[in-house]
Amino acid sequence: MSALLDSFAAAFETLAARDAAGLGESRRNALDGALHDGLPGPRSEAWKYTSLRALERRSFVAAPPGPSVDADALAVVLEAIPAPRMVFVDGRFDDASSLLDGLPEGLEVLPLSRVLREGTPRDANVLQRRYAGADHVFAVANAALAEEGVVIRADRDTATTLHLVFVASATAGDAGVHLRHLVDLRNDASLALVEHHLALGEDRGLANHVGHVHLGQRARLTHVRLQDAAAAASLFARTDAVLARDADYRRTDLELGAALSRHELNVRLEGDGAKLQADGVLLADGRRHVDTRLGIEHIARDTTCTLGWRGIAGQRGRAVFHGGIVIRAGADGSEATLSNKNLLLSATAEIDTQPVLEIHADEVKAAHGATVGQLDANALFYLRSRGLPEPEARALLTGAFCREVVARIEDATTRELCEAALERALARLGA
Repeated sequence: MSALLDSFAAAFETLAARDAAGLGESRRNALDGALHDGLPGPRSEAWKYTSLRALERRSFVAAPPGPSVDADALAVVLEAIPAPRMVFVDGRFDDASSLLDGLPEGLEVLPLSRVLREGTPRDANVLQRRYAGADHVFAVANAALAEEGVVIRADRDTATTLHLVFVASATAGDAGVHLRHLVDLRNDASLALVEHHLALGEDRGLANHVGHVHLGQRARLTHVRLQDAAAAASLFARTDAVLARDADYRRTDLELGAALSRHELNVRLEGDGAKLQADGVLLADGRRHVDTRLGIEHIARDTTCTLGWRGIAGQRGRAVFHGGIVIRAGADGSEATLSNKNLLLSATAEIDTQPVLEIHADEVKAAHGATVGQLDANALFYLRSRGLPEPEARALLTGAFCREVVARIEDATTRELCEAALERALARLGA
């Protein structure tokens, strides 16, 4: 067995909340499943472009309890993020840094640790979802080891932007944190949600997030995820969403940090007229490896998904993208569009893209496409002929390639935060 899985087993034995809310048996079964199935290897189609050989030789310990970072340094990181906000430091809820006063009526926001401590098995059933096989080993490990996260429930239009901030620090060492999240919007409810994955110091730990999104009829969720983890960190995230009739899910993912990152976004359009718009930017610089895998299922009639993703790889970075869309039998009237455009900035960088479209219904509109190329030589020549030095011209074109994704973010404050993070990331590429 690998050192990574050995460390998961050791962490389970010290997990204070493993039996909370009557979950002891299901947690033990999840751990046993992860140890039995092992890690996915190169023969796994879902992992063929993302090797875990280096990671499997590492061990991660549980983050230490209590405050682990300097309060003043943390305040500097958080000063640009407005209320309401919920802050987690090294995988633990930080009540002192969170600002949750004055939440609107109809919006409930709780740390998972409180649900486990005070709730019933039904309240904590988000941890009992089963996964099988090595392809899902991080989700299975999360079910065994998660003791923190956020539970959000809304039953009306909240007109609120809630910020979730996950800060990893160097003081935690090689810590492994596992967080589980639930976003449950009832019929006609709405919410804007922003996730910030940030670093305080040179974090080398592993973060493993699993999120569940349930949107009731006519519910609307605007969801922005800004991943700007430390350069040596490893981050795995999975989002599973289910949309009821006429629900609207609008999402933007910016993958800008971590040495190794992988995000799986799975969305089931189960209600007639459900809509998904998911856009993203993947940026691989240095020796970074960034992997995004989409799995969208059209199950009901007249459903719509629009997916627009941009990838940039420079130096020795590698970006991996899989965009899978399945239109099931009976999902007539569905519309599906996938566009994945990628930019290679060096001969040593690599981009792997797999657009996949399966149609099992009649009377649908569907299109998908992917491109990998370099900066337009004519555009570069034009800018240089107008007096711009080559580095500035390349930076201008590279920035324009991905900024249109950020420009579609509706909330001005969120858009400005994302633009600033993107500018810092592009600067690492010399763009």
